[in-house]
Amino acid sequence: MRDAAKIAAAIEILDNQLRQHTPVKDAVRDWGKANRYAGSGDRAWITGLVLDALRHQSSVGHAMQDESARALAFGTVARVWGVSVEEIDAMMEGDPHAPETLTNAERSGLERDISDAPLYIRGDFPEWLEPSFQRAFGEKAEEEAHELCSRAPVDLRVNEVQVGFDKAFKEVSSKLKTAEPSELAAMAIRIPQRDPRGKSAAAESIPAYGKGWVEVQDIGSQVAALASGAREGMQILDYCAGAGGKTLALSALLNNTGQIHAWDIDWRRLRAIWPRLKRAGAHNVQVHDAEEDKCLGELKSKMDVVFCDAPCTGTGTWRRRPDAKWRLRERALETRMGEQDTVLERAQAYVKQGGRLVYVTCSVLPEENEDRITAFLAKAENFKPVPAIKAMRASGGLAKGAEEILAKCEGLHGALQLSPARTDTDGFYICVLERVG
Repeated sequence: MRDAAKIAAAIEILDNQLRQHTPVKDAVRDWGKANRYAGSGDRAWITGLVLDALRHQSSVGHAMQDESARALAFGTVARVWGVSVEEIDAMMEGDPHAPETLTNAERSGLERDISDAPLYIRGDFPEWLEPSFQRAFGEKAEEEAHELCSRAPVDLRVNEVQVGFDKAFKEVSSKLKTAEPSELAAMAIRIPQRDPRGKSAAAESIPAYGKGWVEVQDIGSQVAALASGAREGMQILDYCAGAGGKTLALSALLNNTGQIHAWDIDWRRLRAIWPRLKRAGAHNVQVHDAEEDKCLGELKSKMDVVFCDAPCTGTGTWRRRPDAKWRLRERALETRMGEQDTVLERAQAYVKQGGRLVYVTCSVLPEENEDRITAFLAKAENFKPVPAIKAMRASGGLAKGAEEILAKCEGLHGALQLSPARTDTDGFYICVLERVG
């Protein structure tokens, strides 16, 4: 496919997504099924344009003075990808599958200055979240928001139970040539995604993945697991285990000793955990899929660590799920805050004296993060905050120099707020509390 035809395809997908509010992954998949002539490189190019258009929907729509699929596609090609008007004209020339040529209004929009637009437009996030972003990041709110619109890399966690880092890295880099060690986590490998028009790294297709040597996991998520301070022989409850990403990381930190109890309020989220445990060779994980009171009652006041990857709005993952930010509503935030309070209240009962409660979200909103911890501590006098970096240091899993990077992320309660701008990871909040009575 020529580039102009790819733009036309992206317009078609965006139009369907915007009109029917179809999840973008479904919209792209459906287009691919209906247009099987498109090669894998073509599909990657088209998908990259669709995702970037959604990442920058507000700023591009404002500049173009038009939020139609066509305006977003052309605006993204020019304003985000840096393709000139002359180059776009050349793309279109002589291609029977190209969209209609640019209008004068569109040409003006491709170059319009929007530096005086409101923060939420320049930063490409919902207007009602502007106070939250300003509160979270202050004068750096625009920079942080902009980085949440970037393309996320592919990160891998080396499964140290099965293989050493050097051997795994050699195997991975032989297939994925751009692989590099992480600056934050000692067992992490990063595959940068620098070209928005290029294919994503096929990490799940390489032999190292099939052998259980590596797992796909954002480095921010790996760092969050280190906050457990997990050591061999510990008893750990992964209270919101979901598909098991952090369960596997915790299992590896224990070197297949001790016990990980994996539970989730929705047992259906646990379905993906079984094949992952088998591939990773994790033998110290007990999955609980019954109601909480029936299956976790015997664990109360016995856990060295209770790890809570709490339900949240997912604002920290907008790089990977750009359509989700435009669906987020204030009511959803209020619902999540209530769920987070419940998680903290119930999970604390399993922590033994001297044990730790680790609270994690993939959100950058203070309402879901420090506000929830402050409210919890006002009622739970038997818990005190512990600097998250201190807990991570005890795990031994930080890369050399990581503490200096993470120190810049430290805030109230000694918690860390990771973000694409600060740590080049997804936006994770990590807080550690110790039971003192």
